[in-house]
Amino acid sequence: MNKFILGLTLFSIILLNSCASKKIVYVNDMQTDVEYPVAEAPALHLQKNDRVSIQVSAKSPELAAPFNTIAGSYKVNEDGNISTGIDQSASNQGYIIDREGNIAFPVLGSLHIEGLTLEEVRDLIKNRLINDKFINEPIVKVEILNFKISVIGAVGGQKVLEIPDGRMSLLEAITRVGGLTANALPEKVAVIREEDGVRRKIVTNIQTQEVFNSPAYYLKQNDIVYIEPRSAEITPKEDRFWRYFGVGAGLLGTVISVLTLIRVAK
Repeated sequence: MNKFILGLTLFSIILLNSCASKKIVYVNDMQTDVEYPVAEAPALHLQKNDRVSIQVSAKSPELAAPFNTIAGSYKVNEDGNISTGIDQSASNQGYIIDREGNIAFPVLGSLHIEGLTLEEVRDLIKNRLINDKFINEPIVKVEILNFKISVIGAVGGQKVLEIPDGRMSLLEAITRVGGLTANALPEKVAVIREEDGVRRKIVTNIQTQEVFNSPAYYLKQNDIVYIEPRSAEITPKEDRFWRYFGVGAGLLGTVISVLTLIRVAK
C-alpha cells in the first residue's frame, strides 16, 4: 500500500509539473537605467495591390475638383459657384496599384508609384500639378488604406489587424492580440514577409533586446506574424479530461491516505 501511495504521489507531481505555465519575459536582458540606441523606423514603400487614398485641395475648390473624381465630388450652384464634397464610400475605395505598379489618376493619367513612399507620391503629384500649371499651390494628402497584419499561432486571439497610420511594431502587434499564451515559444517569433516578388521568413527572439534590431521589428503591409507553440494545442475535450482526471487522482489519493491512517491507528 505504501508503495502504491508513493507511486501515486510521484505521478501527481510529474503531472502538475507538466501542466505548469512557462514564464515568458520580454526583452529580459535589458538593464535598468542603461541607454540603448533607437533604430529609426524604415519608410513604408508602396507595393502592388496596395490601396491608396489621394486627395487634392487648393485655395480655389474648382481647381482641385477634377483631381478628386474618385475621392470626392463637385457641383455648380445656382449662383455659378463650385462647391466640393468628400464621398466617404468612394474615398475608402482609393486607387489600387496594378501589376505594373501604376495607378490611373484623373487628368494626370498613369502614374508609376510602386516602390515610392507616401511622401514621394505626394511630391510627385504636387510637382506635376505645379509644372503642368494646373494648380499653383496644391495641397496633396496621401494615405494607405489596406495596411493589414495577420497574427497567428500561440497568442491570446488570432486576428487580422488593420493599421490606419501605416506603422506598427512587432511587440505592439502581439500586445493587440492579447499577448503570448503559456504554450508559446518567445524565442521563435516568425514574420513571413512578401517583398520584391519573393517571400521570406524572419525569426526573432522577443526575450532579448535584439528584437529592436531585427528587420522584422517594424512590420510592413501584409506581414504574417506566427508565434510557434511549444506543443500541440489541447482541445476543449482533452482539457476537460485532464481536469477531471486531476480531481479524481486527488480524491483517490486523499481516500487512500485516510484509509492508511486508519489502518496504522488500529
